[in-house]
Amino acid sequence: MKHTQQINSKKHLAIGIVCYPSVGGSGIVATQLGTELARLGHKVHFISYDEPFKLDTNEPNISFDKVTFNGYELFKYPDYTLPLAVKMVDVSRKYKLDILHVHYAVPHATAALLAKSIANEEKLPFPHVVTTLHGTDITLLGRDKTVMPVIKYSIESSCGVTAVSESLKKDTVKVLKTKKEIKVIHNFYNPKIPTKSRESIRASVGVRDDEFLAIHLSNLRPVKRIPDLIEIIKKVKKHPRIKLLVLSGGDFSVFQPLVKKHGLENRIIVLPRVLDIENYISASDLGIYTSEEESFGMGILETLAYGKPVLATRAGGIPEFMSNAKTGFLFKIGDTDSMAQKLIELSKNPELVDSLGKNAKTIAQSQFTPEAKVQEYVEYYRRVIASGK
Repeated sequence: MKHTQQINSKKHLAIGIVCYPSVGGSGIVATQLGTELARLGHKVHFISYDEPFKLDTNEPNISFDKVTFNGYELFKYPDYTLPLAVKMVDVSRKYKLDILHVHYAVPHATAALLAKSIANEEKLPFPHVVTTLHGTDITLLGRDKTVMPVIKYSIESSCGVTAVSESLKKDTVKVLKTKKEIKVIHNFYNPKIPTKSRESIRASVGVRDDEFLAIHLSNLRPVKRIPDLIEIIKKVKKHPRIKLLVLSGGDFSVFQPLVKKHGLENRIIVLPRVLDIENYISASDLGIYTSEEESFGMGILETLAYGKPVLATRAGGIPEFMSNAKTGFLFKIGDTDSMAQKLIELSKNPELVDSLGKNAKTIAQSQFTPEAKVQEYVEYYRRVIASGK
């Protein structure tokens, strides 16, 4: 049974958000989106196997519903899609959702379509399903013939589909040959005010005030090319003032042998699962990102938003929000020589770093704001609802 009630432009919506709760960019984006929607008065209900690590359930209009796994020996591997679908039906029925916004086609959109079938069978209303593509479901899984048909079906069967960059939209059409309309809504970031001084943070990680501190934030997946990042620091080893701080959302231990091989133990500092990233980015001088694929690049936007220039590869959607020679510098993927040379140059030119940083902050905090992007989502939700799909 379709959820066909008309939603006027003033009515607050009941929105279910399904995302991974991990440190990756998609979870952060989904959490921030839900939080901002709640602050606008919409009722937001998060659904996942664990509470998103940046979610504050004490905020008004926010709730969290946990998906529990079964432990049947019948399944060789733990199943998530089936219990997730059941939880979607339960949450939809309990809160009378208008929109079910799922982040990633597989398994989230797939589970939503199964949930919709269950609801239809039981003659229950079910919300309009909006799927947001973040990249991995297209750039990696979309090329896997064992799951590609499911991804394509899940996208084309959704009521609405968004992508976080024009680059990802083009990749989706190219890889899946889909004719589904895809709305591009870039990511946004709402920077928090730092609560600790630059001096105290630097002291806590063993960095002097006269040293030049580069920073990197990511989940350390292979596409981030962490060995390239280490290679850059190796190439600037003769410049002892330069250090690198890695805020890791993944296991850095696999890279420690490489760090040790190049004698960089005192040059690369790693901190896992940092929540107050605002304090550490503010205490740094510049960001470095070496990705070979990046549908958007949330860590880069976060770095720019705190007024820090960035050295990044010209991968995926990065050039859509980062201007070469204006907010930092863009490089060919794998060009560690040029990135290292530019790092050395900037470490000796604080005036240029400051100028680039001011541009970065202005652009990030004017064009990629919650106010602009969340409104785009709300308008898109209402458009999908009005379409009656």
